[in-house]
Amino acid sequence: MKPTGSNLDAVRRHNLGRILDLVHRQGALSRSVLTRETGLNRSTIAALVAELVARGLVVESNPDTEGVVGRPSPVVSASDTTLILAVNPEFDGVTVAAVTLGGTVVDRLRRGFRSGPSVARVVTETTNLVTELRARLPEGVQIAGIGVAVPALVRASDGMVRLAPRLGWVDAPLAELLAESTGLPVTVDNDASLGARAERYFGAGRGIDDLIYLNGGASGIGGGLVLGGRPIRGAGGYAGEFGHTFGTEGGIALERAVTRDALVAAVAPGADIDDAELERLLGEASAPITATQAEVLGRALAGMINIVNPSRVVLGGFLGVIAAREPELLAATVAKFALVPPGEQAEIVRAELGADLLLIGAAEPVIDRLIADPAQIPLRSELIDAVAAEK
Repeated sequence: MKPTGSNLDAVRRHNLGRILDLVHRQGALSRSVLTRETGLNRSTIAALVAELVARGLVVESNPDTEGVVGRPSPVVSASDTTLILAVNPEFDGVTVAAVTLGGTVVDRLRRGFRSGPSVARVVTETTNLVTELRARLPEGVQIAGIGVAVPALVRASDGMVRLAPRLGWVDAPLAELLAESTGLPVTVDNDASLGARAERYFGAGRGIDDLIYLNGGASGIGGGLVLGGRPIRGAGGYAGEFGHTFGTEGGIALERAVTRDALVAAVAPGADIDDAELERLLGEASAPITATQAEVLGRALAGMINIVNPSRVVLGGFLGVIAAREPELLAATVAKFALVPPGEQAEIVRAELGADLLLIGAAEPVIDRLIADPAQIPLRSELIDAVAAEK
């Protein structure tokens, strides 16, 4: 059967997405590498890359030619003229950041809260921060959408926050409200699930197919699972709520026994400090609270390891602070309570992406949409002739 115009267009869009996905996940790649990875011929790759350039999604540059024999292949990398706005609302504040297609945070703003915010306040403050941040961005930058990482059980299909215990939200249509307020497409998902994606693609989980990620923030503890190289979300998308496991003495949930509030109260009561400052103050004070929390955390991790059998456990947020302050105690507690075979296999590490982690993760669902159809981003008029020439 002869290919139709619509079929050819669908194939072109699919191949545009393949190239964008490779550049997003792996970083700068030469055209020759893209040819090898996709199986497409060089002229097709050249035309597809030219179109992605014209849509502001990638850029091409000349490689370093020192010591290279022959004509080198141009290097394709993610453009910084298409950005995603990432949002992370917490009990103590909301952060809005600009993230590139390559997973780099280029700017951020934060608004602190004295108490848990209502949905309406988060929408208002986020909208204000979005406006402020966009005004700071260079001329010509386009925004692909907003991605929100929220400490809550989220129905990812429509961004409905079904339950955010610490924030006190129930059935909050956060995606819909933010889309109405900002005029931009919005995705919303669980913060720890998104953090797991970020660490697996760009951080301590690179190349790991069986992974537990735990995130600790002002709103509690959440988790994300990757097994056999696939994210595990559960029937409704709510899997990974490790903070609500009960294995501590007295039947207290993990996220009530191991808390950021307790760590801050031990060294800087009432202060609004980030995790880097918290870690510094805990080190100076030699506060015993870190040992207490490390032991409780270690017991909980042992149970998770027994059930899931991961090769790596990645700890983010204030849990990473505990791991850095008490590595020996944490490892010894896990070894004591985990069964020997799975316990021996599980490496416990700190998240690598630091304060950027949840923001990079929040951008991922928006980038997924771009990869699914890069042609949704309009061609830039000044570059249309270049695309035509490549074709």
